[in-house]
Amino acid sequence: MPGVSARGLSHEERRQLAVNLTRVLTLYRSILDAYIIEFFTDNLWGTLPCSWQEALDGLNPPQLATLLLGMPGEGEVVRYRSVWPLTLLALKSTAYALAFTRTPGFQTPSEFLENPSQSSRLTAPFRKHVRPKKQHEIRRLGEGHLSRFMSLGLGLMVKSIEGDQRLVERAQRLDQELLQALEKEEKRNPQVVQTGPRHSPHHVVRWVDPMALCEELLLPLENSPQSGARLLLTGLHACGDLSVALLRHFCCCPEVAALASVGCCYMKLSDAGGYPLSQWVAGLPGYELPYRLREGACHALEEYAERLQKAGPGLRTHCYRAALETVIRHARPELRRPGVQGIPRVHELKIEEYVQRGLQRVGLDPQLPLNLAALRAHQAQENRVVAFFSLALLLAPLVETLILLDRLLYLQEQGFHAELLPIFSPELSPRNLVLVATKRPLGEAFSVLETEDS
Repeated sequence: MPGVSARGLSHEERRQLAVNLTRVLTLYRSILDAYIIEFFTDNLWGTLPCSWQEALDGLNPPQLATLLLGMPGEGEVVRYRSVWPLTLLALKSTAYALAFTRTPGFQTPSEFLENPSQSSRLTAPFRKHVRPKKQHEIRRLGEGHLSRFMSLGLGLMVKSIEGDQRLVERAQRLDQELLQALEKEEKRNPQVVQTGPRHSPHHVVRWVDPMALCEELLLPLENSPQSGARLLLTGLHACGDLSVALLRHFCCCPEVAALASVGCCYMKLSDAGGYPLSQWVAGLPGYELPYRLREGACHALEEYAERLQKAGPGLRTHCYRAALETVIRHARPELRRPGVQGIPRVHELKIEEYVQRGLQRVGLDPQLPLNLAALRAHQAQENRVVAFFSLALLLAPLVETLILLDRLLYLQEQGFHAELLPIFSPELSPRNLVLVATKRPLGEAFSVLETEDS
């Protein structure tokens, strides 16, 4: 997906981008703030301009991927079946122009050309227990798995901080399992023996307060006669306020020389202290990003576009859930948007079967009388539901861009060098923008990141 490169913008241009983003998000907030499961109860289709309805109505999923999201299938020629209203075309162009580009400097990760499940850039011991997505991430940036690769694979001294004791214990078991595998590998292939000491990660059970410094994080890993040890803080992916905590530790602690952070779960950011961080964004009208907007920014645009191109039956899930919401509201009006635990194989169910199972999961009688004609009418609007959701996804990268831009501006306001780079393949890792900051010029760090896949 095209977009703007943060590296190509001056400080003033970044500030202007924040102004433009807040204006656009204010203009289209009704789309971003909507819950797709309320498509029928809140008549979301009727909230769109009539000219938009006419342009989008009847488009099948592959056409939505191509014409609206701008992600055509391989070799596909883009052809509009009708003249779209200028306002809809302007929305599409604006969404492309203001979002940070998510396209890295490579197209297909070369590490998966031979085997889509095994990165050729990691040896077998480092691939064990690691999904392809995480294999790609740790090799490019190189949680649990990242620290293990950096320590046992790269020979670095690494401290890994985790708030869950059970996850730490599992990580320690995996450390020992990997050490044993590496020892066996070295016995079979002595020529690949690692030179220098091999250190296991130092695991610490600790919750990090985003509003306070964590002394444990800054303690040295070993006694050293040398003073002035420098620390690199990394997070892959640093969830919610943890990303904010990393930024604050970087700014406040002289021991920390550099930061490399890939954030995620923006909806978990604290309303006070998590966003906005920069004085500039906090002073803009319309800067507010409520929970729903931040949640939408975590969706995988490229993955959904691929699903649209395949036009699989799984796309009907949102329509089914929206139809279920109408039945729930009729039976118990005060019950709004209840969580429905995953119903397996939705695409194989009739809509009434799905509704009955959904009613049971929210504590209602599954044998409630159903208006089958109304359910069928809802099901007939499946493509409209998909179209509205696609509109929201088109805008979602603008929310992520504003959040990350706010962090860039915050670091610059503190007097530090900061840049943002697409480092992962977005098809494998949707949250693929790494925030890099140093207390000295960034040229060397960028050289490492950009030549990694060459």
